[in-house]
Amino acid sequence: MPIDSAASTGNLLLDALPGSDRALIAPHLEPVTFAKGDTALAAGAAASHVIFPRDQTVVALIVATRDSRTAEVASVGHEGAIGGIIGEGRLPPAVSGLAQIGGAALRLDAARLRQAELESSTLRDLFARYADCFLAQLFQIAACNALHPIEQRCLRWLLSLQDRTGGDTLPITHEVLASMLGVQRTYLTRILRVLQEQGLIRVGRGRITILDRRAVSNAACECHARVRMQCEAVLGAVFRAEEPRRTEPVETLSRAG
Repeated sequence: MPIDSAASTGNLLLDALPGSDRALIAPHLEPVTFAKGDTALAAGAAASHVIFPRDQTVVALIVATRDSRTAEVASVGHEGAIGGIIGEGRLPPAVSGLAQIGGAALRLDAARLRQAELESSTLRDLFARYADCFLAQLFQIAACNALHPIEQRCLRWLLSLQDRTGGDTLPITHEVLASMLGVQRTYLTRILRVLQEQGLIRVGRGRITILDRRAVSNAACECHARVRMQCEAVLGAVFRAEEPRRTEPVETLSRAG
């Protein structure tokens, strides 16, 4: 089904485009759906497409090491895009894009985006500014992973996921969160227990609830706030500045946390 160039797409970056600019790419946007854990971007594959998560879908860039450990280096929700949007070429052989939170997305051939950028300076400017924000996230997370304790990194990660899902209750298991943070599940379980005892979160089966966002923000490192400030400054209304909506979880996970 063709995408209506005037209707909301569920992706803030696309919805920020003027109608004439969105019309340049709307006919080429392909609806896709990812289940939780699906590979949205294959390691080492050509960056031939741009993926725009819709609504509560979240895709993370994951780096894997030779000993099979993994860590997240960036994530994107309905505020942006991932894939062949920053540069052409291939993904590094150790980097893949996995759906953290499954759901709908739109896929666009990267060559179509390049052509649209040649035809519209406003479209080109918007995506260039978004690329700046995406790089800011990469740099900040790299520093965070190197310098900050696991407790603060965990809270930073939960705040970022809350921004993208819009609710207090986050559909995430211990296993997935440990993988994103690059630590053992048993170690993460101890960390989550401490954070729960501090009254910051409540840990349930396949989900974690943020009990007090302000307290969590104060206890987290500055990295989440810095990325938000950068995106709000560079993208303005595209990057929502308001607090996340309070909604029910988007998924019910059957696995234990």
